[in-house]
Amino acid sequence: MVWGIRYSLSMGMASILFATFIGGLIGAVSGFHGGILDNVLMRIMDILLAIPYMLLAIAIASALNSGLVNLALSIGIPEIPGFARIMRAQVMTVKDRDFVEAGRASGASSARILIKYIIPNCFAPIIVQFSLSVANAILNIAGLSFIGMGIQPPTPEWGAMLNGARNYIRDAWHVTVIPGLGIMTTVLSLNLFGDGIRDALDPNMKR
Repeated sequence: MVWGIRYSLSMGMASILFATFIGGLIGAVSGFHGGILDNVLMRIMDILLAIPYMLLAIAIASALNSGLVNLALSIGIPEIPGFARIMRAQVMTVKDRDFVEAGRASGASSARILIKYIIPNCFAPIIVQFSLSVANAILNIAGLSFIGMGIQPPTPEWGAMLNGARNYIRDAWHVTVIPGLGIMTTVLSLNLFGDGIRDALDPNMKR
């Protein structure tokens, strides 16, 4: 159990970091430039959102060879549209503020304005989404491992442990209950952590 948590947490963090970087970049460029580029990028995100999360993850995992990197990709790619949409909405809110206009007046390039002035002011909702998405990623990694498409034995992982122990549930219930409790406790803790961050970063909660 203790050894397996390393893979669940590390893979969950890695997949969501990938989704945060790619989705945030797409959303920032889309929201900042607008026009045709915005329409094209957002329609691609809409196509990804139209596919059920787990179905898309299974399709990507099936297309790629088994491995930790490919598993992170199969979990991270379906998360990209959510981060892209959040970042796009934040950028569109921030890009017309006075400090951005001051950056334009000083002769800063579009890339510099986006990186130095806009993106740092869009982090709060991204941080909240990141913490909540890690919990979802851990749950989905366990699901893929349970059906044999995630982390493969002998590497310890909670979903794979559940799959291997289900045949012995009548004789040794603890071999299924304990990994299940580990998944439940970890996901619940991360969700509560994300709720706490959201409340801490919400300006309306500070009044």
